[in-house]
Formats: sequence, C-alpha cells, structure tokens
Amino acid sequence: MARKKTKTKSKSTKQPKKISFKLSKQQKIVLGSFLFLLGLALLFSFISYFFTWQADQSTLHNLSDRSVESQNWLNKFGAGIGDLFIYQGFGLSAFTIAVLVTLTGFYYFFDKPKKSLQSFWFWGIIVMLWFSVFFGFFADKNPLLGGMVGFELNDFLQDFIGMIGTILVLVFVAIVYFAVRLKITPEHIGQYLKSKKQAISSEFNTEDSDESEFVDTAFDKDNIELPVEENTEEIEEPVLKTKPAAEPEPTPAPLEINKPESDENFEIEIEETVEEEEVDENLSTKLVQDFGEFDPTLELSNYKFPSIELLKDYTKGQSITIDQEELEENKNRIVDTLKNYKIDIAHIKATVGPTVTLYEIVPEAGVRISKIKNLEDDIALSLSALGIRIIAPIPGKGTIGIEVPNKNARIVSMRSAIASPRFQNAEMELPLTLGKTISNETFVVDLAKMPHLLMAGATGQGKSVGLNAILTSLLYKKHPAEVKFVLVDPKKVELTLFNKIERHYLAKLPDSEEAIITDNAKVINTLNSLCIEMDQRYDLLKNAMARNIKEYNAKFKKRKLNPNDGHKFLPYIVLVIDEFADLIMTAGKEVETPIARLAQLARAIGIHLIVATQRPSVNVITGIIKANFPARIAFRVTSKIDSRTILDSQGADQLIGRGDMLFTQGNSLVRIQCAFVDTPEVEKITDFIGAQKAYPDAHLLPEYVGEEGGTSLDIDASDRDALFMDAAEVIVTAQQGSASLLQRKLKLGYNRAGRIIDQLEAAGVVGPFEGSKARQVLVNDMNGLHQLLNNE
Repeated sequence: MARKKTKTKSKSTKQPKKISFKLSKQQKIVLGSFLFLLGLALLFSFISYFFTWQADQSTLHNLSDRSVESQNWLNKFGAGIGDLFIYQGFGLSAFTIAVLVTLTGFYYFFDKPKKSLQSFWFWGIIVMLWFSVFFGFFADKNPLLGGMVGFELNDFLQDFIGMIGTILVLVFVAIVYFAVRLKITPEHIGQYLKSKKQAISSEFNTEDSDESEFVDTAFDKDNIELPVEENTEEIEEPVLKTKPAAEPEPTPAPLEINKPESDENFEIEIEETVEEEEVDENLSTKLVQDFGEFDPTLELSNYKFPSIELLKDYTKGQSITIDQEELEENKNRIVDTLKNYKIDIAHIKATVGPTVTLYEIVPEAGVRISKIKNLEDDIALSLSALGIRIIAPIPGKGTIGIEVPNKNARIVSMRSAIASPRFQNAEMELPLTLGKTISNETFVVDLAKMPHLLMAGATGQGKSVGLNAILTSLLYKKHPAEVKFVLVDPKKVELTLFNKIERHYLAKLPDSEEAIITDNAKVINTLNSLCIEMDQRYDLLKNAMARNIKEYNAKFKKRKLNPNDGHKFLPYIVLVIDEFADLIMTAGKEVETPIARLAQLARAIGIHLIVATQRPSVNVITGIIKANFPARIAFRVTSKIDSRTILDSQGADQLIGRGDMLFTQGNSLVRIQCAFVDTPEVEKITDFIGAQKAYPDAHLLPEYVGEEGGTSLDIDASDRDALFMDAAEVIVTAQQGSASLLQRKLKLGYNRAGRIIDQLEAAGVVGPFEGSKARQVLVNDMNGLHQLLNNE
C-alpha cells in the first residue's frame, strides 16, 4: 500500500509544463518598438511610392542586384513593400495597415490593454476593404487608388449584383460602421444640427434656463420649508445657494414625511418643451467675421491728412501776455464810473483773452441790474475804448460781465486751434474749431448737431476767413470718403483755391465742368439737385429702417444692407454759400424755396448748410431761413437793428472787427476770436491734398434739368416720347404749359416731363421758357392741335 502511494506521487511530479505565450515586460518593449518602427517604415515607403513608383518599376525584378538603386526613401525595401501593398494590394487604403502596425507597437511598448486594439484591427480592416472597393470604380483612371485587390473585388461584385448593387452594399457597410463603431444615430445628427442653429442664441437660452431653475428651486424650497415653523428670514435666503452638509435637517426630509405611502413608487413624468427656433440675421455677422466691416476709406487707403506744419504759427508759441498796468487802470475806471452813479461793487475779477478782457463784477446788495446795463456808453466813454459790451447777468453765474477790448490784440492762429486737444480728441461727426473764447479756450462745435449755420456781418469783418476756418477744420479731421463740399461762390475769387481738391472732397452736377459754382443760374439747379439727393437718401433710410445717416452708415458698415438693393455708404454733404444776398437779389424765390426745404428736412440725411452774407436785412435773412438756422455767427455790424436781425439780440454792433464774433446755438451768446487762416496756408493745404491719389471724378449729384433747358431746335418726330400726344392734349386742355402739370396728370418724373416740354416747344405747342412763369400755350383747342401735328 505504501509503495503504491509513492508511485503515484512520482508520476504526478513528472507531468510536462504548459507552454505560456505571455510576454515579459522586456519582450513587450522590444516587440512594441519593433512594430512601431516597422509601421513608420511602411508609412514612409507608402508615401514615397506615390512619387517614385514609375521610376522604380524597372527595379522590382532586380531586388537582389546590389548595383541597382531605387528612388524610394527606403530604397529596394520601400519599393517592394509599396508595390506589394499599394499596387498589388489595397491601393490608397493600404495606409491603414501602416497606422494599425504603428498603433500596435504603441500599445505593446506602453503595455496598454489589448481589447481596444482588437477593435481597431477589426474595424480598420473593414475600412481598408471598403475604401479599396470604392476606389475600384476609378481603377481605369488611376490603378493606384484601389489597387489590384480593390479592382478585383469591385469587378467581382459588379459581375453578380451590378454597379447599383455594389453601391448599395457600400452604403450599407458605411451605415453599419457609423451606427456600430461611431454610435452615430439620426437623433445625434438632429441634435447636432439643432445645436448649430441655436449657437447664436445660446446666451439667451442660458438665461431662460437659469431663470426656470430659479423658479423651480424656489418652489421646491417653499414646499420644504412650509411645514417647519422657522424664522421667515431663512425663507428669503437666495434659493440657489447650497446649504452646508452639517445642517441637522436635510432638504428631502419634509418631503418624505409628507409623502403618502401609496406614492412611494410613483414617478413624475416630465414633459420636455421644445424651444422655438429663432431666425437670426446671421448673414451679416458671418460677412463681418469673414471680411470685416465695410471700410469706406479703402479706395483711398493711402490718403494722408494735412500736416500741422502747413499752417503758420503767428504767435510763435508765445502765450497771452498780461499787462498788469492796463488791467489796473481799466478796473479803477470801471469802479469810479459806477461810483459816480452811486453803484457800489463788492468784488471784481478779470479774465484776459486774446483780443478782449472780461471784467466780472459783483454789485452790492440792492443794486438793480438794469441800472448798470444803461451805463454801457458811459463806461465806454470813461475807458476810451471801442466796443464795450455789458452782459447782465452772465448766464450760469451771479455776476455782471463787462467786455473791454485789449490795446494790443493777439492773433489766434489756425494752427493753435487745430493742434489743441479739444479739437484733436473731439468725438464728433463734423467737428469745427472756430477760434478761442475770452478764457483762451479753443471753441469746438459739431456741425451735425447745429445742424445749419448762418454767418453774417459787414464787409471786411472776417466772414471769408471764417469760411476758410470751417473748411480747414473738416479737411484736417474727415477723410474724403466721409464728407463732400458743395461750394457756391458768386464773387468767383474767395473759394477758387479749393478747385485743387475737386476729385477728393467736392461734389458737383454731372454736366458741370467746374465744381465750384459761380453762376447764379447753376445754383438753382444745384439746390434742386440736392433736394433730389435728399429725397433719395430718405428712401434709402426708409428701406433700411434707420432714423438718421449715422444709423444707416453703421448698418452699412456692418454689412446688414445689400448694395444690390441700391444701398451705399452716404458721405456727409456740406453746402457752403458765400454772398447769399446776391443770390436772393437775382433769383429770389427760386433759391429761397429749395434752401428752406433743405434746412427743414436735410438734417437727418447728412446735408448741412453754411450760408454767409454781408447784408443782414429781413428780405435776405427771412423768417423761414432764421427758423431753420438756430446756429448763427455774427461778425461786426453797423447797427443794432442788423444785430437783432442776425442774433435776435444786441451785441454784434459792439464788436471790434477783424474776426471778433458772437456765436449762438439757440441759447446764450459766446464771444469768440475767429482763428486766422491766410490764403497761402489754404493753398498749401489744397496743394498737399491735390497731389495725392484721388477719385476718378468729383462726387456726382443727381441730374436735374430745369425748365430753362428748353430749346427752339427741331426735334425729329420719331424721337418723340410715347406720351407726347397725351401730354399735348393735357397742355392744350389746361392751357398751362409747365412740366409740373405733366408730372401730376401723367404721373411722370421731372426729367421725362422736362423732355416732353422741350418736344412740345419744338413742335410749336408751347412757347419758350419765361423764368418762373408758366410757358405760353400757342394752340387754343384740340382741333388746332390735331391740325398742327398733321401738317408736320
């Protein structure tokens, strides 16, 4: 018995060991590095094969000959491997093998789990076969795309199920790959498309969701806290704030106490609400992201603004010198004069300006202001000064001002005004620097907010210099694409220097040779053309749903307006008229009517008027013009009546001339010394701008043909308008020859009605143009009309 046991033990110990395929750590590193580098070698050989396969075709049969070299990056090995896997194998999809071998080496080298590696190989081979069969359709054009395997498999499938069947099989395999491998379902695709549509409104949706969470949380907290009698302050705590875990009563406890036993397994069914899709105007946003905002200055992107060195510094950097003796002398004379009339002064202060010194006095209690106001001439007599002006009281201050001219006036240069921080940092649409105030501060205003400016004053007091200062301000601040000037100069000499910047800044009629208008007859056409421009711009604003030119241009820059619909960038237009009185005397109502219309309506669409005259009489500056020109500048005038005509108050008759002016914008008067800009300075500026690249032509205004465009020349009957006969009957029936009648009766545009009037004149139906009167009708009745036209 004992021997048998020992025998069994010996037999059991001599059993053979099982073979183990488990690799050690070192073996995995070696195998992993080998496979990783082999995969890279396959990748390099495949890439090189597509460039060198034709040159290496002859070396494939001589791989053992060491004297033969291949062009492949891996020489003969690369050429052979590339030919095996690409040409005789799977074509372009053979790159999958190189990727899989490299990935396998990576997994073994870093000893990662092999389950995912098996999945990579399975689906990788399916993808490789799929692309190989797919590229087999194009084997006739390029055999390298699908390889011999792809070509044969594709041909095999087409022999049994045809091309359509082969395509359906490929589509089915692709669906299986996306559904099983990538787990992409139609629901995922729908959610992805929906998320893309709602990407722009994501912030809005987030706010809505936050608000709903707030409401739900508040509702739950009310249900929790209601059964417990606690302080009401805890109920009013922010509901989104999480409670600390150390609280004795957890949040769900009251719910479990109040919840019935029968509802323990009851689940609340939550109905998901679908958000309504929002239609966003994202085309303009995409255009701005792709191309940026529209830049109106792009056509003249290299335009350089004039340098400050072009202007002359008349003061040579010197500040105002205060003559203490003069101040003390004037103060004593003012105090003595007022004491003579028993007016005591509690305090006096002097503010020295470039040409005028302001003395601010505070009278004793009980002194009437009108008493000091009536002493204006007496104070002027005691000071022996020209142009004493009393401001009683100064607006915003509890003082009375007495303005006394300085004995040594100082010139305010345009250079100092342009270089001032007030002008350089002005965030205005059309900034103007007019000069300096009594307190020696640069005075800057916005023409776009005026919106029109009236300048008046006697001859030689500074109106032309003031116009040059205004135009110079805009030239130093605005690009040629942003503002255009319409210059009217009946004197023909004041504004001629600006001819050099015609193709940069000026606007004119299409048939006009000169941009600066000097003929009074052309002024009427220009003003009516601006009225047409105004109407067209209002149509653009209406279609764009914008209230003013600033909003319209902002929309256009953000590419929200389509140029194919007629939209365009609208520059500001500044109409400058010098010697307005001469126009009124020669043209009368024909000039006043369009100017009044522009002054009333043109503010919102960026057309602004600057009108200057030396004759401030009521028949020139009429009530209609004054009502629409709240901003006014008055230079020195000869009488108080003229001052009231311009400013509706006195003061302009007390100015000292040479650029001394009063400015009002509907409220208080401001005394300013106009900045001086001489003709050589303007010439330097215009030469500098005119020498740069310009637009092909000046900015063209809409075409306007007035009734004076009639002609007595013969017009061929074949060239007559289609409505010529109807128009003739309307004219003869009404016995009134005017283009406006044809516009109303036949619903025509003004240009077409004007051409028909010319044809009627050539046919002898109406007479020639007679100014503002209607044309004479030369035919008395319809019989005479038909007889006249039949005899032609």
